[in-house]
Amino acid sequence: MRKTLRWLRDKFQRNIQVRLTCYFLLILLPLVLVSLFANERSQQILVEQAAERSRLALNSAMDYIDLTLQSVEELSTLISTDSELIGTLSRNGRELTPRYVMDFSQMMKQLANMNSINHIAAQISIYHYPSTRMFSTNYGPRDLDKSQQEFMHSMTLRNGTGILYMLPGEIIYGSTTFGELMNSDSVTLVRSMDLYNPLREQNVLLVTLNKTRLLNLIKPLLPSPQTKIYLTNANNNLIAGISQEGETRDKYLPSEPDMLSVTITSNTSNWKLTMMQPKSELYSKTEQVKLYTYGIITISILLALWISWIVYTGIASPLQKLSHGIKRLGSGKLSIQLENRRRDEFGYLTEAFNQMAQQQKHLIEDHYEQELRLAKTELKFLQSQINPHFLYNTLDSIYWTAKNYEADEISEMVLNLSRFFRLSLNKGREVFSVEESFAHLHYYIRIQQIRFLENFEVQYRIEEATKGVPLLKLLLQPLVENAILHGMDGKEDGGRLVVSSRLEEGFLVLEVKDNGSGIPQERLAYIQEELGKLHRRKGKLYSLDEEGVDDLFGLRNVVSRIKLYYGGSAELSIDSAEGGGTCTALKLPLVRCREDFSPGADSMIDYKEETGT
Repeated sequence: MRKTLRWLRDKFQRNIQVRLTCYFLLILLPLVLVSLFANERSQQILVEQAAERSRLALNSAMDYIDLTLQSVEELSTLISTDSELIGTLSRNGRELTPRYVMDFSQMMKQLANMNSINHIAAQISIYHYPSTRMFSTNYGPRDLDKSQQEFMHSMTLRNGTGILYMLPGEIIYGSTTFGELMNSDSVTLVRSMDLYNPLREQNVLLVTLNKTRLLNLIKPLLPSPQTKIYLTNANNNLIAGISQEGETRDKYLPSEPDMLSVTITSNTSNWKLTMMQPKSELYSKTEQVKLYTYGIITISILLALWISWIVYTGIASPLQKLSHGIKRLGSGKLSIQLENRRRDEFGYLTEAFNQMAQQQKHLIEDHYEQELRLAKTELKFLQSQINPHFLYNTLDSIYWTAKNYEADEISEMVLNLSRFFRLSLNKGREVFSVEESFAHLHYYIRIQQIRFLENFEVQYRIEEATKGVPLLKLLLQPLVENAILHGMDGKEDGGRLVVSSRLEEGFLVLEVKDNGSGIPQERLAYIQEELGKLHRRKGKLYSLDEEGVDDLFGLRNVVSRIKLYYGGSAELSIDSAEGGGTCTALKLPLVRCREDFSPGADSMIDYKEETGT
């Protein structure tokens, strides 16, 4: 895994085409995220709307069920308070007399008439306590066994004058269910007869609801084949359930994560009406939109790869060709000539390179062998004069080419690089004011901010008294480079870089702080030890021309320069904590911070004091 990441990072740092492709894909990332979010949000809205529609439909159905139950309860009240029926039950005992037969035959006709009026009642039954017989409009009279009698007696005592709804699956004794007692698979309303008589006998009225009619009340609510509706009591015991194919449900199944479940509870009966619909049925309506979204994302990615290749071949490829040509020219292949078919600025730049290579070859060939050393010296001198102007013109050409191709980030980076080199290569000036140095430093920082996609911000805190203090140029750039490359590495956002200056007890103090990941203690100890060796060095001037020096080049360079220019009292210190950022500070004596200061004599004095010579 580490090798793969290292290989990818190396490709990103060394290959412009890879960087361009990554940048274009990063530009597309918000579009992809917004598209996916919009698709997900549309599904959520669809589910919410479906739930709201289902809730409204269930509310209407529950209101109708409540009216139906109210009708049944009013029927039960009418029957249980009918004086004629109460008289029939009271004047007959266990003996099967002719009057008994006539009375109960008349009672059965009366109950049948009432049953025919209310269609929600499947059957009406009355349990006659003295004769221990149950009279039903569907099955006629029948004797109950002792266990059934005890159940009916206990139910009357427990229920009093209230209404009780019994489910067919409820166990009444042993393994016998209430449905087996009533010969029905539907819910039954149970209440006592002769409601207003406190001395009433234990006669029981039982009104069994028509399960088919209950199911017909809720079946029109089903929106899809896989949807199920359950009517349950307050204890979630199933009263009736159905799916769109007409399949009745015998068991209430709790909701699953992939099901949209909507439940409505009646305020009067506390019955619950629950609809369960698979979310996949709802999402099927958005599948086509999702496919379109994925198609757009795929096409956008392919376009990004294609555009990055066009930009690469149009801008980066000629630069890479020039880079290879310069390397070959530097290695001594003076006959190098680059193929050039372009007529734009890159074509001009390539042609200028070919002419320069050809002129250089002729220049070397035209001189005598004995004058070769002098020619090289003169060539270096001439080159040091030509390079800045050539570099500025080249960078200016790249800047306008990037502007033409609307590559704003590249144009801004080139512009800041041009300004940075223009000040860095300024003829004859080795010292700038602190204010000028900070302005110069900002060009480099802007390049890095664009490179790291603006994942860090920079703050400059310049004490007013330090603005005009002269400062050796390019002292802060290596410190800022370390802070950006090591401190900001891995930060996607929220990075902060603070560059400050202040006066402190006769010293100019310059600090570079970052809020990065910090330096591990072991590495920090090593850096401080190496810097301490440079600070304590005796016997020779500070130099980097040593064998065995293979790291910390920037810091060693800064220490060597401040020791040579500002003397032994100048210091560079580093303080860091893992996770707490890093602070690098330069402490320079103000007495040597002068534009007319010449370090030669004073440095030699420091050298003699340190060596004792």
